[in-house]
Amino acid sequence: MASQQKFVYSFTEGNKDLKDLLGGKGANLAEMTNLGLPVPPGFTITTEACKVFLETGSEPTSLHEEISAHLDALEQEMGKKLGQADDPLLVSVRSGAKFSMPGMMDTVLNIGLSDASVAGLAAQSGNERFAWDSYRRLVQMFGKTVLGVDGELFEEALDEAKHAKGTVNDLDLGADDLKRLVEVFKGIVERETGRAFPQEPREQMDLAIHAVFHSWNGDRARLYRRQERIPNDLGTAVNVCTMVFGNLGEDSGTGVAFTRDPSTGTQGVYGDYLSNAQGEDVVAGIRNTLPLSELEKLDKKSYDELMTIMQTLENHYRDLCDIEFTIERGKLWMLQTRVGKRTAAAAFRIAVQLVDQGLIDLDEALMRVTGGQLSQLMFPRFAPNAESKQIAWGLAASPGAAIGKIVFDSYTAVKWSRSGEKVILVRRETNPDDLDGMIAAEGILTSRGGKTSHAAVVARGMGKTCVCGAEELEVDTKRRRMTTADGLVLEEGDVVSIDGATGKVYLGEVPVLPSPVVEYFEGTLHAGADVQGGLVQAVHRLMSHADVRRRLAVRANADNAEDGSRARRYGAQGIGLCRTEHMFLGEERRKEVEHLILADNDKDREQALSTLLPMQKGDFVELFQALDGLPVTVRLLDPPLHEFLPDITELSVRVALAEARKDPNENDLRLLQAVHKLHEQNPMLGLRGVRLGLVIPGLFGMQVRAIAEAAAERRLAGGDPRPEVMIPLVGTVQELELVRDECERVLAEVAQSTGVQLDIKLGTMIELPRAAVTAGQIAEAAEFFSFGTNDLTQTVWGFSRDDVEASFFTAYLEKGIFGVSPFETIDRDGVGSLVRHAVEAGRATRPDLKLGVCGEHGGDPDSVHFFHEVGLDYVSCSPFRIPVARLEAGRAAIESTGSDSR
Repeated sequence: MASQQKFVYSFTEGNKDLKDLLGGKGANLAEMTNLGLPVPPGFTITTEACKVFLETGSEPTSLHEEISAHLDALEQEMGKKLGQADDPLLVSVRSGAKFSMPGMMDTVLNIGLSDASVAGLAAQSGNERFAWDSYRRLVQMFGKTVLGVDGELFEEALDEAKHAKGTVNDLDLGADDLKRLVEVFKGIVERETGRAFPQEPREQMDLAIHAVFHSWNGDRARLYRRQERIPNDLGTAVNVCTMVFGNLGEDSGTGVAFTRDPSTGTQGVYGDYLSNAQGEDVVAGIRNTLPLSELEKLDKKSYDELMTIMQTLENHYRDLCDIEFTIERGKLWMLQTRVGKRTAAAAFRIAVQLVDQGLIDLDEALMRVTGGQLSQLMFPRFAPNAESKQIAWGLAASPGAAIGKIVFDSYTAVKWSRSGEKVILVRRETNPDDLDGMIAAEGILTSRGGKTSHAAVVARGMGKTCVCGAEELEVDTKRRRMTTADGLVLEEGDVVSIDGATGKVYLGEVPVLPSPVVEYFEGTLHAGADVQGGLVQAVHRLMSHADVRRRLAVRANADNAEDGSRARRYGAQGIGLCRTEHMFLGEERRKEVEHLILADNDKDREQALSTLLPMQKGDFVELFQALDGLPVTVRLLDPPLHEFLPDITELSVRVALAEARKDPNENDLRLLQAVHKLHEQNPMLGLRGVRLGLVIPGLFGMQVRAIAEAAAERRLAGGDPRPEVMIPLVGTVQELELVRDECERVLAEVAQSTGVQLDIKLGTMIELPRAAVTAGQIAEAAEFFSFGTNDLTQTVWGFSRDDVEASFFTAYLEKGIFGVSPFETIDRDGVGSLVRHAVEAGRATRPDLKLGVCGEHGGDPDSVHFFHEVGLDYVSCSPFRIPVARLEAGRAAIESTGSDSR
């Protein structure tokens, strides 16, 4: 008989490698227990139990019995029972998914308190105020997170109690004040839910466990997972932990610590501490915290023990650790540790520091950073000497230069952002309900909270600029304004600039400068400069290692010599897509294209082509010179011809006005006839790409001649041009064969006339489903494939990108149909399966077939890993994304070999 599935694990049973089962929090509590660190006893309910609960609507049949067994063991270990009247055992119920989701799911503290046990807690602790403060916290948390009561009702009641006392600090409320507040809170619960606050301790615990399960599918948790690309099917574990109390008096407290600065990566003592407080007070930002270094003065014994534990954990996890702790009457307890969220700059610095300390190797260091983080480092920064008025100064919580109109709630931030406005979300402190607005905003500014507050932690995880704890700002969310220390009033809609690297807040828009990382890639940074504490050097070391490790080459999408030169500086190994239509966009050239379109006989057509030829050739000479020695893949004309003609409405009006003046313009009349003739209901599925080359004699031949003559000229001048010709929108091998015959004829003519033998490869784009399905046949006539994943995504999904992104994509993302837009990251199951099939079929026909991708997915980090996996030779992307693609290609190579320095 198969053994029954186990759903509950004691902290003494797990370890840090069981995150899938125990969640990050539970796995790390078990790991700290194994290390002999002071962890309050408890147990973890697995993610598997959560999945059953969410799928069936009820907990697994054996779960209640397992929880009872572990609770009995916990009660025996502690020598008291949950919620007993004379000396109650109290527990916390906390969420803990595999991936950290700070503040997105539910937590309830002080479970086990009731009308019967609060007096026992007061007697046992010798502190009546503490007992009633703990009880009011339970009713408030339980009411909001478990019973669904509007949290503002509790906040308003708390504010009224403080107002009646003549204070703004909850610590000034005495035991009698808190007794009255508990009764008010219980009244709110009964009024809002129709039932009394539950007094039975086990009922409290079971309801809290179910609430944590439900919170996995809460709106804010789903939104956060979508933002961070965390799968929806993982579920959360639930941790039931013996309560330890930081709110027992001035010899108690709670804090959050980092083994290194999560903003910069600098080693030192970083964190926040609050005396006489419970853990939620620190991250909620309701009181401004003390820096962790102050703990040494308050309680040196606990401080020294904490420093030792922090070093132990960093060495054990070989990474920056984020730690939650509580001190109960001088006794230090560890409540959580995890690999800490960090800014992009900190990620690169810390990875290299750990290499230099011998804790990890370069492979592991490269896996600790991402292309997304590198992108953040390439954003601009504020000009240091700009004329600007500083209006506030807070904590530098998450770096960046953010400029926008101030808004005071999440709804307005989203609404204005969708209208194209850049906004800064201003709050006293943020909470998980502000997530929508934080995502929409350019940056976040709070008047309360420290580097470990909700705003700071979430902003760092998202790469958002954030300044916290700007205490001199008076934020009035109801009147929708904020006031500076010198009396300046800023209304909603006024523009501010916030610097997440310094914590400074400026009035108006401050000029920005290029990032030093961009200057490094551009080659304009002073050699050896110790910029931003070694950040550039860290980027250089990891980029260099990525280049050593990667198999995928990285090319650029570039259409002129200037972009090509920039791409080369950024590390491009050639051009993967040169769009020749962009060479026709100047006024003079557009006129010649009009002549080509209007030509109604061979002579006029040939005249137009002969005029365009030297223009095209000149462009290619410059491009081949800029990319000398590197491949340049030139795509022949792709878009519909109507794109080169005037707008049909404007032209119609012009013709009508001319006729009204009895002064018709013959050329405009002919143009209007051509526009009507070329008009298509869906031009992106009409006369474009290879179809143009087959319908307009000589068009592709002219372009190939320009490429060949330019290459010959560069060769004769001592250069090493390496052009490749790419035919777009092929759907059948017959189309490719016809164009290939014309190309080979032109190439032979140029070789004969110039005396230069050129090895110019001829290939095609795979951007139609039929091309992918028949790739084996198409490979007979193609020397290379380049996947045009933009069009392939449109044709596979039946989407017109410009239309659907503006209409229903937001709804699809919100409903979970998409985890991410298929135009941003490749759809592996649909588009990706066609790419995989085309790769296998193409190479089965032609083993030496060169394979690349030139759609925008070529610079997307997740997509780069897929392209490595299916065996492409290169990716091509915009010049600015080349460093990201290089980094991710290196990470993909390490990932595929399963390299792990551990």
